Amino acid sequence: MTALSLDRAAPAAEHQPSFALLLGLAWLAAAAQLLSTGWDASAVTLPDADDAMRLVQWRAWLAGQGWYDLHVARLAPPSGYDSHWSRLIDAGLGGVFLAFRTFAGVAMAERLTLVLWPMLWLLPAIGGVAAIAWRIAGRESALLALLLAAFSLPAFQQFRPGRIDHHNLHLALSILVVAAACWSDRWRPAPIVTGLLTGLALAIGFESLPFVALAGAVFAVRFVVKSDAAGPLAEYGIVTTLAVLAAFVVSVGPERWMLSVCDAIAINSAAATMTGAAGLVLASCAKWHGLPVRIAAVALAGVAAIAVFAVFEPRCLGGPFGLVDPAIGPAWIDHVAEVQPLTRMMRESLSTGLMTLVFPAVALVAMLTLAPRRSDLGFLTAGAAFLVAFAMTLMVVKAFSYAVWFGLPLVAVAAAAVFARLRVGLVPRVFATLALTPTALTLGVMALASAAGSEPLALNTAERQACVRKDHIATLAGLPQGLVLTNELEWGPYLLAWTPHAVFAAPYHRLSTIIVTAHAALASPPAQARQILVANRIDYIVACGGRGPLGLEGAALASSLWGRLQQGDAPGWIERIALPADQPFTVYRVMR
Repeated sequence: MTALSLDRAAPAAEHQPSFALLLGLAWLAAAAQLLSTGWDASAVTLPDADDAMRLVQWRAWLAGQGWYDLHVARLAPPSGYDSHWSRLIDAGLGGVFLAFRTFAGVAMAERLTLVLWPMLWLLPAIGGVAAIAWRIAGRESALLALLLAAFSLPAFQQFRPGRIDHHNLHLALSILVVAAACWSDRWRPAPIVTGLLTGLALAIGFESLPFVALAGAVFAVRFVVKSDAAGPLAEYGIVTTLAVLAAFVVSVGPERWMLSVCDAIAINSAAATMTGAAGLVLASCAKWHGLPVRIAAVALAGVAAIAVFAVFEPRCLGGPFGLVDPAIGPAWIDHVAEVQPLTRMMRESLSTGLMTLVFPAVALVAMLTLAPRRSDLGFLTAGAAFLVAFAMTLMVVKAFSYAVWFGLPLVAVAAAAVFARLRVGLVPRVFATLALTPTALTLGVMALASAAGSEPLALNTAERQACVRKDHIATLAGLPQGLVLTNELEWGPYLLAWTPHAVFAAPYHRLSTIIVTAHAALASPPAQARQILVANRIDYIVACGGRGPLGLEGAALASSLWGRLQQGDAPGWIERIALPADQPFTVYRVMR
């Protein structure tokens, strides 16, 4: 009877469309949405200051700057700025660019690279989501996950044209490493793949660290619960050790091998991770012992990793900003919207907060609905990853994309279970799934909020768009070359990308002292401000938009250099430079 059933099922399976083809179609649907909304803008500007900074770093490498030389001489001169971003992304961008150069000019090849690169990483992200859903509940759920992911425009913000910094890689690698961990009890290569992805993720940066750590915890906990999982744990530990060592050697030049930092792979983080991974290999030798011994062995590996990390640089236990001047908070980072908690966003705009939260909330309901009936490794891993992402979103709103992506497979699995229970046909399933997509739910909340008179936050205003346009910034290139102080840190990388000027400050935490000085230059009364400007050899103050020194109000703002400039009462040692009337910039020359 079983053989007959299998024979009858086989032809049906053979007639199912190729999953790889469906994955490709889902990616094309998502890419089409991104192109329709972002292609025109790709000729005009870049989405974020980080993308402009990546363009500067990538161009420098193509021009011959060394692999380990991440120095940006035109930022914060005379000492300059040493970036902590990975050269691996520059290499990837360079490969795509050179491919396009075989048939396109430099400008078009660069534009095509800016458009294609982020969308390439959308493919593994969608595939990883489908793999998680498949592990939890089979092909049907994976197909629904593809449909949900194909129409998740709010979750595509890190993959839109021009988004070349690193966030899309962090997101895709986080999804892939969790997917590999989900399959660790079903797929033989899972330990090896997870270890390799761990090394690559840490080489790119630390944003995906919570999910890399979660994947490692899956192997450790599985071994604690089942001693026969010692083999996969040992494989994972060995591959992770070697992969992190390779990531360290590829990312850190020999002259910096003994330098500890908190925000990128360095001797402290690499040694700690390798210690922990090697400790898990040793812990796997306890497979013949009881549960208490296995728990102790795994715990000892974790304690050893933390101890090594603390010995090298204890301040890094405070997070990636452990070596940063705390004064940077009120001068800049406390006012950056994307790093604020979701509660603050909801206080400023309830509709924006609800639009951000709606799909993660639906995913949370889906997970809680499934939880009483699921206790397998795949579901527990996927659920844990989503809860981590959800908690991150509550603390730092920019983690919203992670909550959406890790929520997609849970919503797909829950929807498939409901459809099967209600015996819903194919067409109603498609329409019901489309109604659950992040795009549909966000538009629904937006419509309800608009009807209630609540407007979303204007995060990308017309004023900002004018300040970051390539043609507007290029006008400043005609000024005699000099050192520029901008009224907003965000404008700095754009000036580096599209003018020959040097820039005093930009929105990067490693420039904490410079950022505090830049803030003081505009927030101080004119006499004190002049001393700061002259001491730092600043030639121009370039202003765009009306926002000046953050956190400055009332009489302090009115008496500051920025307040005087806004009132049209510039001190005698500042000369306003005439620009075309259609320019959004105001430029002042500092007469030293």
